[in-house]
Amino acid sequence: MVNRSFAEQLNTAVELFLVHLRSERHLSPHTCSSYQRDLSKLLGFVADCRIRQWGDVSEREIRAFVAEIHREGLSGKSIQRCLSAIRSFYQYLAIQGLASLNPAQGVRAPKVGRSLPETLDVDQLGQLLSFPVTDAISCRDKAMMELVYSSGLRVSELTSLNIHDIDSRDASLVVTGKGRKTRMLPVGRVALSAFHAWMKCRTAWADYTENALFISKSGKRLTVRSAQQRFDHWAKIMNTQGKVYPHRLRHSFASHLLESSSDLRAVQELLGHEDISTTQIYTHLDFQHLMDVYEKAHPRAHKKDD
Repeated sequence: MVNRSFAEQLNTAVELFLVHLRSERHLSPHTCSSYQRDLSKLLGFVADCRIRQWGDVSEREIRAFVAEIHREGLSGKSIQRCLSAIRSFYQYLAIQGLASLNPAQGVRAPKVGRSLPETLDVDQLGQLLSFPVTDAISCRDKAMMELVYSSGLRVSELTSLNIHDIDSRDASLVVTGKGRKTRMLPVGRVALSAFHAWMKCRTAWADYTENALFISKSGKRLTVRSAQQRFDHWAKIMNTQGKVYPHRLRHSFASHLLESSSDLRAVQELLGHEDISTTQIYTHLDFQHLMDVYEKAHPRAHKKDD
């Protein structure tokens, strides 16, 4: 039974942390809800231990908490996510002067088997992306799919692109990812060609005030769901094995670069990944290094031989 008086004292810090996630770190509502659920579980456990302040929680309590939620049937992956939320919460408490140590830092979740993401090999990608461009819709779809595979974009990043986010001269684009963090990415030759072709078709649909790069026939920004449906449409037309969705092309992008370069840190940077518990092991790589890795490794980035 949760001790309500202790819970009320402890909950204030959790509420302020959630405000921080929304207003300062600009995390998505879905992510904030996950943090809230995980920290609510911890709050109940800590209150039952008759602890009045978050700074009094030790590693022993966190280990006991992990053991309890594991007994309740929570999966290893969910426990990993929960521990990540707790570590992030304690980083916030330390900044606020409400805790001196992070009791979750040395605690690990039960091991879980990792399932490899589905990818397409280079030949499968070549076949999928060889569909003919016969009208504005197929022209747009070709540009979308080439950009996702060229630059490893998330589908939300793809649909949020504006027409001026791509610099043809530098063969690069700027994208805003999770947490509203921007990163610069290289764009391959084939994707640039598809982009230029789409820009010519786009004028027939777009109002001069619309900045979205990818739009529907109505002239409005294409939704994430619509983009997903177009990927699936072409996969069926081209008889591609398995379900094709934007993230599968993103996984393929990462897989193909790693196979050719073995440069995990560069691929991590290109993908815009930031795992709270592992970010510290990655060092910053400047854009020129990323461009060099990309040019040497990406199968659709090489310049044509003279």
